[in-house]
Amino acid sequence: MWIRDDHPQRAGVDNLESRVYIPAVLVNMENIKVFSVMKKTMKWQVLLSSVVAALGANTTEFNGIRSLADETWTVTNEHGNITVPGKYPSYVHLDLYAAKVIDDPYHGLGDLDLRWIAAQNWTYTSKPVHGLSKDKAVSTWLVFDGLDTYSTIKFCDRIVATTDNQFKQWSFDVSSALNACHGDPVLSINFGSVPAIINTLNASGIETWPSEAAIVFEYPNRQWVRKEQSDFGWDWGPAFVPTGPWRDGRIVQLHDGEAYPLNTNIDIYRKGQLNNIAPDQSRPWVVNASIDYIGTLPKDCPMVALITDVDDESKILYSGQLEGITRSNLTITGSVVINGDKPALWWPRDMGKQQLYSIKVSVLGNKNKPPVLESQRRVGFRTILLSTGNVTDEQITRGYQPGNNWHFEVNGYEFYAKGANMVPLDAFWPRVTIERVQRMFDSAEAQNFNMLRVWSSGVYLPDFIYDLADERGLLLWSDFQFSDSLYPDYPAFTQSVADEIYYNVRRINHHPSLACWIGGNEFENYLLPIANRVEPDRYSYFLGQYEHLFISVMFTVLAENSRSISYAPSSANNGWTKIDFSLPVPMVERYNNKTEGNIYSDTDYYNYDTSVAFDYGKYPVGRFAVEYGFHSMPSLASWKEALDPADLHFNSSVIQLRTHHNPAGGLSTDNANGAVGLAQMTVAVEDYYPTPNKHDPVANFSSWCHATQLFQADFYKSQIQFYRRGSGRPERQMGSLYWQLNDIWQAPTWAGLDYSGRWKVLPYMAKNAYQNIVSAPFYNYTSGELEIWVTSDLWETVSGNLSLSWVDLKGTPISNNAGMPGSIDFRVPAINSTRVLQTDIADLELPDVKDAILLLSLQADSHLPNSGTRTPFTHENYFLPVWAKDTKISDPGLHLAKDVATGGFTVEATKGVSLYTWLTHPEDVVGFFSDNGFVLVPGKKKHVGFKLQEDSSGGKWKDKVTVESLWDLTTPN
Repeated sequence: MWIRDDHPQRAGVDNLESRVYIPAVLVNMENIKVFSVMKKTMKWQVLLSSVVAALGANTTEFNGIRSLADETWTVTNEHGNITVPGKYPSYVHLDLYAAKVIDDPYHGLGDLDLRWIAAQNWTYTSKPVHGLSKDKAVSTWLVFDGLDTYSTIKFCDRIVATTDNQFKQWSFDVSSALNACHGDPVLSINFGSVPAIINTLNASGIETWPSEAAIVFEYPNRQWVRKEQSDFGWDWGPAFVPTGPWRDGRIVQLHDGEAYPLNTNIDIYRKGQLNNIAPDQSRPWVVNASIDYIGTLPKDCPMVALITDVDDESKILYSGQLEGITRSNLTITGSVVINGDKPALWWPRDMGKQQLYSIKVSVLGNKNKPPVLESQRRVGFRTILLSTGNVTDEQITRGYQPGNNWHFEVNGYEFYAKGANMVPLDAFWPRVTIERVQRMFDSAEAQNFNMLRVWSSGVYLPDFIYDLADERGLLLWSDFQFSDSLYPDYPAFTQSVADEIYYNVRRINHHPSLACWIGGNEFENYLLPIANRVEPDRYSYFLGQYEHLFISVMFTVLAENSRSISYAPSSANNGWTKIDFSLPVPMVERYNNKTEGNIYSDTDYYNYDTSVAFDYGKYPVGRFAVEYGFHSMPSLASWKEALDPADLHFNSSVIQLRTHHNPAGGLSTDNANGAVGLAQMTVAVEDYYPTPNKHDPVANFSSWCHATQLFQADFYKSQIQFYRRGSGRPERQMGSLYWQLNDIWQAPTWAGLDYSGRWKVLPYMAKNAYQNIVSAPFYNYTSGELEIWVTSDLWETVSGNLSLSWVDLKGTPISNNAGMPGSIDFRVPAINSTRVLQTDIADLELPDVKDAILLLSLQADSHLPNSGTRTPFTHENYFLPVWAKDTKISDPGLHLAKDVATGGFTVEATKGVSLYTWLTHPEDVVGFFSDNGFVLVPGKKKHVGFKLQEDSSGGKWKDKVTVESLWDLTTPN
């Protein structure tokens, strides 16, 4: 059926009706005419009012806006045999868990055992809502910031709306339903079984694709629904397919002449700026303010703005009327031009200050009365460009290899992007707290990140996460939520997507941490070539679908609502050759239109043949590394959060079933493919590290978990060093974001942080490799050639000294430093790399390559960008001429002591070189050490601090910190 959508907007999407298609399966019980392709019906039940009334009355006074979180809710299933108290916002799984109907969904095999929840319909029902006005001069609205996903909404036992998109804000005028209501109204939201509905849509045959181009992890047919795609399973996460009112909602009542803001778009850009084109930094700023609202505004009403420093409201940047006021449907827009030098700029971390301003936008009515409409946001003045156009002749003269760019520029300056990919923090978003995100951002900053990629099949992040990123200077590369499947392009779906993009672009646009928008993940260099190979006769059709949805629709909606943000329809892709909005497809993508010898695109790299893990010739040469990695086990402490003691061994059936790489590829509850992933980690350890073989099974399991993390960390370190070196080579490689920063649950994944925030080995290696100035060895283990490079991401030339020291594994200096110079002076241009040494292992004077380690120690001083003072820079690294398993390591005699003066710890090796020195904190604290996984030479004490984020030990945790090294993997006890 077709239902009109009265939400304002959608300008610029040609040939799309302002309507939303709602599968009739959602509302068939009311005998509304069904859409012809729907064949199946589903049972829908509303919780009996007697059950609701039994829970008591809500006496909250109403003052025009009532949060739905303040109402009392129950949740019932379609059969009526389960009824529990509900929360708002929430998910069914969370409410069932709170009522002790189910165990913690994350415990054991909950993702398999709880599939019955997703297979049913569930209804959230409020108690009667008291105190609402039924005056005919008052309009009543239901406003939902997020409903997941297919829902039928009843108000006073009358269907008032249906929804079909998790990512939209919905608003519905329910005035007539309220005014006709006898007594106080009850609000009910019936959520349909998403798997059942999408299976019905798929069976309708509206559109079809090659099965290989719609990747199935567990639940099939996810491409039909605008819902978090990883809810249906991924190779690092569970498939709960949760449903419920996942974000806030409210009841709004307005008298005639009153309005309520739904969404506010603040777009700040340089005058004349266009998406994807470098702006002129000498031009003034334009501040464009636009408010979507419900209600009514006076016919002629001025729009004013007040812009002040967030830290000092007395510092006024601008106060006065906005110009060029326009009104379209239920949106009002105005703008002002501000002198280009007047605002202080916002910069990413380590590039300058995170200057923020507050902007209050008001729509004025009658004199001496409060504003009719008012909205306030926190903003920053900055330009951010994702440059993916053709390499210019001028760049070629500077040494760039021809092709396409792929790099970021902030306020006119190129910079090297350092960071990781961020996946959903939880399968159930209502339990993601500010504190959890703060801890994750602590970890990101500690690793020297300046960017996170908000990956493409989670959700559009809530504003509070962008707020935190604004404060910390962490740029958020933001994907639209599409990944690893071709998607429908029929009108109703396309309209729903346009609405989704409109809402989220406008909601997020004011955040200076927003780095770019990307249409989705792995379309152009992965899925479209698959479709072309499998069904070449239909390739032009698939390409046309893709270009219409991801370029003609998405890019147009973005460009009409933001001139400050760049766009690319896919990651990875090969850049664009032309942008022209007069064309049916306004961005002309390069696809495979390549010239031999040229370099294009950002890159992904996953290789599970661990025998070539450290072969630099296997790594991709590109402009930007957006994904790369290898999975590892969580730490023992993290496993204990979710597993019973009997399951704490490497090949337990529960661990195998929680290992989703390789994915099951369907709904089988016997995922034999998980054994493949376990085998890959096992082989990686056996190839490069001593194999754990401890007597105690739990201790052995813990050592195996740790050993898989060692390989992961070394593999990522090798790639980070390789990509950063590329900043000084013809590919002009300008960024690396490893896969992935965080975990969604406790399982073997690519994450650097376990679910609770515990650091694996990887973040410590990344922290070291992402320092501003680093030294790195590059060893061709087949030819024996060894090179040492120094890389800097600073914006000025850096000079310094690199010390090189060969010692044996007892810590004794090797005679004549093995024929290598003891130190080298270096000079590295801005954002560049320099080779400082080239030799061959065979030419060095090493008595025994298995009993030797090269220690690198760098010193330099320079300016951080936009810093008036010089800063000292140091960096430590090392090189082993053989794999760790082949070294002649011995007991290093580690000694750990609490440092009373600093509150940290002192570590000392008393007998020999300690490789991969590892401090472990107890399970009752959350935090991370200042350094870990390091090399420690006898005679040098090392101080290690600790960032304490949570403590449930009463301060006793320090007594439980332990230390070990690679040597401990070889011991049986």
